[in-house]
Amino acid sequence: MGQKANPILLRLQINQQWRSRWFARKKDFGILLAEDNAIRQYVKKQLENAGIADIVIERYANRVRINIYTARPGIVIGRRGADVERIRTELSERTGKEVYLEIHEVKDPEANAQLVAENIALQLSRRISHKRAMKQAIALAMAHKNVEGIKIRVGGRIGGAELARAEWYKEGKIPLHTFSANIEYGFAEAATKAGRIGVKVWICKKKEDEQKTGDK
Repeated sequence: MGQKANPILLRLQINQQWRSRWFARKKDFGILLAEDNAIRQYVKKQLENAGIADIVIERYANRVRINIYTARPGIVIGRRGADVERIRTELSERTGKEVYLEIHEVKDPEANAQLVAENIALQLSRRISHKRAMKQAIALAMAHKNVEGIKIRVGGRIGGAELARAEWYKEGKIPLHTFSANIEYGFAEAATKAGRIGVKVWICKKKEDEQKTGDK
């Protein structure tokens, strides 16, 4: 069996950051980690159509700040902020802590690995051809000025086949063994009649200094 490592895990403190940013004693660590996981699942379920790219949780004493990165901030906020206030109140009741929500807009969803994976999974669940969905996603990502390469892998009973298989497409450069490379990784699952199909997306972006140079 092949041994695979999450590309984000390998690059922590190099060019990637933790998604739970807090410190706790040993006896409290497991409880807070499970609470973070429950918060993410709840937010994802409540905002499944909002294009959630990432959820970063920060803790200060008895306060929790939840940073939601979304491609559709209007859906998250709701009419006059009603939806975001409802979610904040319910999370506060569930955790027993003071909760703050901060909404951040993702301005380039076609170049975000998690959003690309979820978009392909959505198309597969709607019985759209996997080749068409993958090639379209690759074309949109490579058209972005900060993207150097993209790789997409789809695995499962593709097209309702009897046997599960995996197919992948790649364009540009994806140096997964180079720790300094700015690699984004996303994963999503498509629920189909034949079963679940997994979608993995790797996107290599230019480094921050290269992006700044290109913007000048």
